[in-house]
Amino acid sequence: MSTPRPPLMATSPILLIFCLSLLAAASTTSKAISAHDELINYGFPVGLLPADIDSYTLNHTSGAFTVLLGDKCRVTLPPDNYLASYSKRITGKIDGNRIAELDGISVRAFFKWWGITGIRSSGQDLVFEVGMVTAKYPSKNFDVSPPCEGLRSSSS
Repeated sequence: MSTPRPPLMATSPILLIFCLSLLAAASTTSKAISAHDELINYGFPVGLLPADIDSYTLNHTSGAFTVLLGDKCRVTLPPDNYLASYSKRITGKIDGNRIAELDGISVRAFFKWWGITGIRSSGQDLVFEVGMVTAKYPSKNFDVSPPCEGLRSSSS
C-alpha cells in the first residue's frame, strides 16, 4: 500500500515563491562592478573618470584597461578649474597605486592641451604625470565623478 502524496497544486505555490525569492536575492547580490568601483578597488578616487561611462574592460592579470564613453567630453577639474578633455576611448594599465601608459585624457594648462600619461596615488595625494612633468593634488578633490559639460573637444 502506497502513502498518499499531497496534490501537486498544493506544493507548487510554495516552490514558486521560494524560487522567486532566490532569483530576487541573486539579482541584488550579483551586481556588476563599475569602472568607478574598480578605481576604488585600486585605491583611486572615482572622480578621475567622468560620471557617464558606457563600458569598460579590465584584464586583472596585466592591469590593462579600456574605458569607453558615449562621446568625447570635457570637465572642469578641481581645485584650479583646469579644463580636462576625455576621448571616447581611454586606455592604460593600472597596478597597485599607479596608472601608467594612460591615453585619452588631456588637460588644458598654460594655453595648451597636455596629455596625462600617468597618475600615482599615495592615499592622501594624487600625482599627475604629463611626460616628465608632475603635479600633485589632494585625492579628496576627486571624490565625486564629474558630469560631462559638453560633447565638444579639441584635443582628441
